[in-house]
Amino acid sequence: MYIVTANEMYDVDELSIKEMNIEGKLLMENAGRAIAQEVEGLTSSEGFICILVGPGSNGGDGFVIGRTLLNKSYPVQVVQVVPNDKITGDALYHKNLYINCGGNVTLLEETENISTCLDNAEIVIDAMLGIGIKGKLREPLASLVSILNNKASCVVSVDIPSGLPADEGIQDFAAVQAAYTFTVGAPKMSAFLQHTAAYYGKWANVEIGLPRKAFNASGREVWEQDQFQKTMPPRQLNDHKGDHGRGLVIGGSSEMPGAFAMTLKAALRTGAGLITGATSEKVRSAIAGQTLEATYQILPEANGALTNEKSIDLAMYDAIAIGIGMGRAPQTELLVKAIVHQATCPIIIDGDGLFHIKDDLSALQGKQEPVIITPHPGEMAMLLGVSVKELMLKPFYYSRSFAMEHGVYVILKGTHTIITSPEGRQAVNTTGNPGLAKGGSGDVLTGMILAMIMQDQTIFEGLCNGCFLHGKSADLAVNANHTVHDLLATDVITGIPQAFKSLLNN
Repeated sequence: MYIVTANEMYDVDELSIKEMNIEGKLLMENAGRAIAQEVEGLTSSEGFICILVGPGSNGGDGFVIGRTLLNKSYPVQVVQVVPNDKITGDALYHKNLYINCGGNVTLLEETENISTCLDNAEIVIDAMLGIGIKGKLREPLASLVSILNNKASCVVSVDIPSGLPADEGIQDFAAVQAAYTFTVGAPKMSAFLQHTAAYYGKWANVEIGLPRKAFNASGREVWEQDQFQKTMPPRQLNDHKGDHGRGLVIGGSSEMPGAFAMTLKAALRTGAGLITGATSEKVRSAIAGQTLEATYQILPEANGALTNEKSIDLAMYDAIAIGIGMGRAPQTELLVKAIVHQATCPIIIDGDGLFHIKDDLSALQGKQEPVIITPHPGEMAMLLGVSVKELMLKPFYYSRSFAMEHGVYVILKGTHTIITSPEGRQAVNTTGNPGLAKGGSGDVLTGMILAMIMQDQTIFEGLCNGCFLHGKSADLAVNANHTVHDLLATDVITGIPQAFKSLLNN
């Protein structure tokens, strides 16, 4: 499933209609019928449905929804929120079809009190404005949206809640607060932004016959279960531990031994063949009883922090993760920079490792092997030199810009984790729940993606699959015997086997 901006969606429509000769009327019919079917699952057979329609494709979809539901004997009232001269082209064609089938259209300017329609409706369908809105809503729609948000019990938006921007980077708007949104063809970027996603309510995408190749320009996608299943390599009968990677985890400190232990355990549970923890003797003695399958390399420390006094033979490892729970002491910075410089295999930089490289990002560039960074928004903002607020307004832009400028993979963690390749390809992970908003969740993710990038898949696939499995484990745990309140990072590790079983059917 692709993710598009407004302009990209317009290009998809134009390519489909003008170059592939798919009639706009047909696409509108497909969209309206698909959404009407979804609405049937949300309402009773006697439930009154009020449909607010505007101009353009969004309004045309609304007329198709009205006709489809009317023909199935649902009580429907269409309220047109713009003058008649604004309904043209394919939308006018479908308006006339709706009327010819016995439908009634009420103009908003003739309605003394829209509140009556809203009060009586079991469901209100918002088909007023689509992705083309520029700036804030003007009257009378601004007042109508306010009334709708205050009075309607259940709003279903067509493609996008009216008034909401489709793209990132816009914060000044007023929009419909939908309970459900059915995106048409592809979800829009704002469905994955911190400040706009909630307006969609629960959302799902409806297919309307747009050709897949028309979406190729977006470079953004939602990573879904079928992609996990297609790209996750199977285990072979004669495999041995060396076939599944020898990973090295460097980190730990007297204050944070648990973070280090969780990364080791998560990597082993996700399928790494061999895992070595490079840490201090104090950390090793504290966690060895919890991570029986790991081996260790002891690093010197001073005042509880790792130092760069002893080199590590990096050549024997297939992938490295560094930074987990290691602290921010100056001597540790020397260790991080030395490892990043010397690594000849894929390296994941997480947690405090990101702090240690923030003033010398040139160390990331020009490496022959992949570099992966896994920041949360605060860490990403630190690396970029922008505020967290600015970052979260444009997370797709900033992630892609950083990845391409520095030649690294970026996993920007959050409610909608964004994975970006050095070439600018992006994927959004949608598994997971608020229970992951706890200390340790990122440490578990680092271990999981360390294991994944050592399997027989591309680095990008491994990162996407690691994020997907991480969220899936959390979701299954909450669905079974946990809640988002009590879920711990260690519960996610415990749930990895069940997540694999549910995804791979074995």
